[in-house]
Amino acid sequence: MPIYEFKCMECNEVFEVLCVNSDDTVAMECKKCQSPNIERIMSSTNFAMGSGGGPKSSMSSETRNCSSGSCTTYNVPGVD
Repeated sequence: MPIYEFKCMECNEVFEVLCVNSDDTVAMECKKCQSPNIERIMSSTNFAMGSGGGPKSSMSSETRNCSSGSCTTYNVPGVD
């Protein structure tokens, strides 16, 4: 069952939509302010890699402004 995450571009609310069946009809609007101005975002993950403890043992992110709005880069620990 896919869970999709969306962000409202009006009130910045982040919410999830669960799709149980492919023929489900879901209102594509913000759960908080009912605005249809939403964007699908990449869901965060929860995992552990390696033995930990080193300088690159945790995930970090960097958000900056781009021509299409805002862009976020995620730095995930692992082999360089």
